[in-house]
Amino acid sequence: MSEQRTTATRKVALVTGGSRGIGRTSAERLAADGCAVVINYAGNEVEAAAAVDAITAAGGEAIACRADVADEAAVAALFDAAEEAFGGVDVVVHAAGVMTLAPLADLELEAFDRMHRTNVRGTFVVDQQAARRLRDGGAIINFSSSVLGLSLPGYSAYAATKGAVEAMTLILARELRSRDITVNAVAPGPTATALFLDGKDEESIAKMAAQPPLERLGEPQDIAEVVSFLAGPARWVNGQVLRANGGIV
Repeated sequence: MSEQRTTATRKVALVTGGSRGIGRTSAERLAADGCAVVINYAGNEVEAAAAVDAITAAGGEAIACRADVADEAAVAALFDAAEEAFGGVDVVVHAAGVMTLAPLADLELEAFDRMHRTNVRGTFVVDQQAARRLRDGGAIINFSSSVLGLSLPGYSAYAATKGAVEAMTLILARELRSRDITVNAVAPGPTATALFLDGKDEESIAKMAAQPPLERLGEPQDIAEVVSFLAGPARWVNGQVLRANGGIV
């Protein structure tokens, strides 16, 4: 994408969960691709501001907007802010999510409800606004997880929420027929972010890093590269789940 792209033709990307981890790296990559970026965050204003500063320091444009992704009024206001600042939205990257791990028999229902609210309801609410308000020719990118296909003990509730994300993604892609809007999901494998690393001992991390044939954990940049592809040149990829996991089966 040309650095000389005009304001009138520049794409605008809205990234939920954009203050940390994969969301932040994806926001920075999209800004480097030439998009104006709206960084959504749930509560950490300092990290959101740092993400905006990093993008603007590199010559990009970005703003930060706080919103609970499961609150329909807050998400509608988030899209309002994007439209007011940059004129519209072309790309939605829904990276916000939470994860609590425990065997099904032991997981507190409060933790299950929290994951369901953010990961399932949040995806539905964000995708609903995106379906209503995205400009034609745009892209919606949700986040699933490769744990859905690995059936790892302790991940039952989290994987269940990501199964719902995949179902919504595939159906929405078909519901947006004639709009020239692609809808896909990225399903990362073990990736070196706080969401993955927190609460795991070194032995567990090393074991998971050895699983893929590439024999390492993914990095946020690995996933942001896939997001960039789906947000830009991948116009013939639609209604798919891309498992970016280094070859874990």
